[in-house]
Amino acid sequence: MVPKQKLGIIAGNGRFPFLVLDAARAQGYEVVVAAIKEETFPEIENRGAAAVHWLSLGELSKLIETFQREGVTRAVMAGQVKHKQIFSSIRPDWRLAKLLLSLDLRNTDALLGAVAKVLADEGIVLESSIALLDPLLANAGVLTKRGPSDQERKNIQYGRRIAHGLGEYDIGQTVVIAESACVAVEAIEGTDATIERAGQIMKSLDPDKSILDRSLTVVKIAKPKQDMRFDVPVVGAKTIEVMHTAGANALAVDAGKCLLIDGEAVIVAADAAGITIVAE
Repeated sequence: MVPKQKLGIIAGNGRFPFLVLDAARAQGYEVVVAAIKEETFPEIENRGAAAVHWLSLGELSKLIETFQREGVTRAVMAGQVKHKQIFSSIRPDWRLAKLLLSLDLRNTDALLGAVAKVLADEGIVLESSIALLDPLLANAGVLTKRGPSDQERKNIQYGRRIAHGLGEYDIGQTVVIAESACVAVEAIEGTDATIERAGQIMKSLDPDKSILDRSLTVVKIAKPKQDMRFDVPVVGAKTIEVMHTAGANALAVDAGKCLLIDGEAVIVAADAAGITIVAE
């Protein structure tokens, strides 16, 4: 009997690791999960992986040793690891500390790119995190029942220019626009927190006006040199809920590069909230 191919999953938070695990098992892989204690949902234990090993975010050596012991030579990163964890009280092991000291920048690209190189040097190749999830990638076009208004199209065009420029410096993937003006830019806090902040800003400018009258447009794009092995743009039903609360009525994403993590449920939620989604 031919042994199954092994695939390692470095699991962060959210549903992303679960989707990759399910897809990998459906395609016949034996899956070994390295679950990050500070991030991964505990339910990962009950998802049918061949093995689940728990380790702290700072334990790079343990990650390598775990995969080598399990015979894993191919792996994917799936799920968010909050960038602010870099500045938390988590103590890096000697290997990660050495890596951090070698970096001129501590942005996502620099840090994860360096981790990927260390793994490759140890015989563990990181692969695209979306290779198994092609059906969940946003298709080009208007994805919802309602298309964007003229003003929303202007916001999208302007937001794409701003987001593209920010992406060059790996600052963030998301900007929030109102009437062709930039209201909020994503930094270390994440997409949903950026949208919430934009809603609070607009409310503070005119607290007596109905939030439904202050339409915001959210633009979330891949970076110009997006490495599809990590930090892939992801939108879920929770993002649509946050947008609705903040008064955002339009969402623009990159076709073929943004994962709709909840699949059709994202579109259903957007239609129910009167939000238009455009992929270009």
